[in-house]
Amino acid sequence: MVEQVFKMYVGNEKTVEKVIFDENINYLHMVLNKDEGLPVHFTNSSTYMTVVRGRLSIGFDDQEIHEYEAGTVLKIPFQTKMNAKNLHDDTLELIVVKAPAPKS
Repeated sequence: MVEQVFKMYVGNEKTVEKVIFDENINYLHMVLNKDEGLPVHFTNSSTYMTVVRGRLSIGFDDQEIHEYEAGTVLKIPFQTKMNAKNLHDDTLELIVVKAPAPKS
């Protein structure tokens, strides 16, 4: 078998899973319910965030929070302060890709 196969969680419970974590790419899958979010942090690589379902509420650096609906892909530069959360009733599902993979 040439290909590698990875499985992601399918459901509505809070999940932050590292699907692929290697020297080339970090591929994360996240499911967040109302009022759940990520700790405020600075990106450690160029980050690409895809809203799969729900609505993402996110603030960058000192900007106000913006909202992005399903089907939106965000490109977030390296070392950007990020505050991502779900402020809505619908479940939020995200795919986060870090490329190149962070060194540390």
